[in-house]
Amino acid sequence: MCGILGFVHLRETETNEKPRTICRMIRNMAESIKHRGPNDEGYLLGKWECGEHRLAGGPDTPSEVLASRYAFSPHQRISDPELHELEGELSLALACRRLSILDLSPAGHQPMCNEDQTIWVVHNGEIYNYRVLRNELKASGHQFVSDADTEVIVHAYEEWGKDCLTRFNGMWASVIWDSKEKKLLCSRDRFGVKPFYYHLDPDWFIFASEIKAILRSGLVPSKPNNRIIHDYLLHKRHDHASETFFEGIRQLRGGEYLELHLSGTGFVGALPIWDISPDSYLNGQSDEEYAQRFYELLEDAVRLRLISDVPVGTCLSGGLDSSSIVCVLDKLLREGKAKIPGRENIQKTFSARYRNSPHDEGKFIENVAQRTAIDAHHIYPEDSEIFDEIQRLIYYQEEPFATLSIFAQWNVFKLARQVGVTVTLDGQGADESLAGYHTAFIQYFAALIESSCWLRLRNEMNCYKRLYGYSKAEAYNRAMAYLQVRGRRMPLVSRFLRAWMPSPSAPQSRTDWISPSFLKALRVHQTLTTSPYALFRDNLFDDYLYTSTIKPGLHHLLHYEDRNSMAFSIESRTPFLDYRLIEYLFAIPSDQKIRQGVTKVVLRNAMKGVLPEPIRQRLDKIGFSTPQDVWFRTILKETTREIFNSASFRQRPYFEIKAANQILEEHSLGNRDYSQEIWRALCLELWLRTFVD
Repeated sequence: MCGILGFVHLRETETNEKPRTICRMIRNMAESIKHRGPNDEGYLLGKWECGEHRLAGGPDTPSEVLASRYAFSPHQRISDPELHELEGELSLALACRRLSILDLSPAGHQPMCNEDQTIWVVHNGEIYNYRVLRNELKASGHQFVSDADTEVIVHAYEEWGKDCLTRFNGMWASVIWDSKEKKLLCSRDRFGVKPFYYHLDPDWFIFASEIKAILRSGLVPSKPNNRIIHDYLLHKRHDHASETFFEGIRQLRGGEYLELHLSGTGFVGALPIWDISPDSYLNGQSDEEYAQRFYELLEDAVRLRLISDVPVGTCLSGGLDSSSIVCVLDKLLREGKAKIPGRENIQKTFSARYRNSPHDEGKFIENVAQRTAIDAHHIYPEDSEIFDEIQRLIYYQEEPFATLSIFAQWNVFKLARQVGVTVTLDGQGADESLAGYHTAFIQYFAALIESSCWLRLRNEMNCYKRLYGYSKAEAYNRAMAYLQVRGRRMPLVSRFLRAWMPSPSAPQSRTDWISPSFLKALRVHQTLTTSPYALFRDNLFDDYLYTSTIKPGLHHLLHYEDRNSMAFSIESRTPFLDYRLIEYLFAIPSDQKIRQGVTKVVLRNAMKGVLPEPIRQRLDKIGFSTPQDVWFRTILKETTREIFNSASFRQRPYFEIKAANQILEEHSLGNRDYSQEIWRALCLELWLRTFVD
């Protein structure tokens, strides 16, 4: 796990010469993401026009790395005056801040290359099947000097070209520099677990794992992107497009790659690496058969994600998904099928707790602790200096986010760092692929209506009402509205039934706190949210799962996870996002996800005898949440009021000051819950203060 960055100077003009402080620029960029890789730093500095290069270390490069004799070993530091004399000639730089996970020796240093130094790579993430690929490459004659997955990328590219990307099972953001072809190949893993940002103009291509590194180059101004801000304020959307909150800075989406041909066709991208096949179906099996195969895939996904030379732990919320990871890992340890690195072969878990709060899942966490042999650790977020921590959270997240729920996750990773764990596993991705959110019922009902499965619809809606207490009429109308929004033809019977249903209650939301002039100026702007993908044209429910998991997917949740974990120099891994498991879930019938009002059917069946029954059968959902509604009535109330009345807040073009203060006061009185609106306004203001002002 690392932080990667670099740039290419594409041309020289009379008005845009290369800066004479290239080394300082790349060092400043790397220093801004030191938290992503505190163990080592490396630089490739060269002239892409002729293929010449120099290698350098930095202040955090260990002396044993400088003394090593690999083809990619630097023997001088970037502060060396000799390098500075060459700065005017440099036109390409690759850099890496390393968090050492696999092969802690100097052989794991990056940037890494092949034997003749014609192929270079900087890599952030893990290729979990790298040992299988390495054996295959060895059989083809490739030689290795390390036990790092990064070196497999180098030789896989030599062997298969860009097709190597489809062979990787992992999470990654990587850049390969092919000096013979004068080409950069930049890629991001299938789901976007690891980030990749870039800026491209006629003179520069700049990339990095985090936006702040691009800003530190001094070549890209920190200018807010009002189109994205519009989507955020009005629609609560973020990390939903290739554009970011910063004008001129874009990102590769999950499962995309781009190529930069420096001596030929120029920029090519962003192009897809992988996608779900809508024609793969597994029908006719029993519940037991579906569950058995699901368990085998999940267990192997967990086992693969234990590869590490540093301590591994698990995030435990007490919910079905994270508890499943903990219990599967515990089973692997008990059966001797896995081992956790370190002196103690025991699983450490990390949980956020709340005192006397409905957000606390302590009883479920205790259920897991009683069932397994774990070393459980807990943290109470409200015990911290919340406002100061929130400001740090915004700095590391880099872009505004929709709720304070991720503050719990921030504290969990903080706790893991305090305990000394460097790698964690958690249950991210299961809700999206297994229809774990209660909103999935509406899309499920819509699919049943469209296919005229009336008996099944009646049974499911009866169970929905019995288990959760929701109105069948309102659920039916919402499903019909969803059909209408998607432009689908509604069966005649469904239209007849709708006429007899009472109208659904209007959602209680307010937008009057957003400046009318700002909304008017962006009125012609359509939300940047990609319209629903129609990969599964014949099944609205599968299409909903596809848009939730793959495109546009769960980028915002993975954004949270990456920044929260890397802020504390921790690598977070997500077994439920093993692409083999996701492909399997899209191939099995929909009633393996929802049946008789119960979600995640195949997971619950697979976990029988492995997971404590109170968790396996629980139907409520909390997740990593925070009592933000209470905080805005108590410990955050006065600070928020001061900010809403500050000079900077009043001068922004985004807010209607009187309405913003009104919703804060109404929320404080407990009349309505406006915590989400309050947070979006507060978060945007704090972000502007941090990155723009």
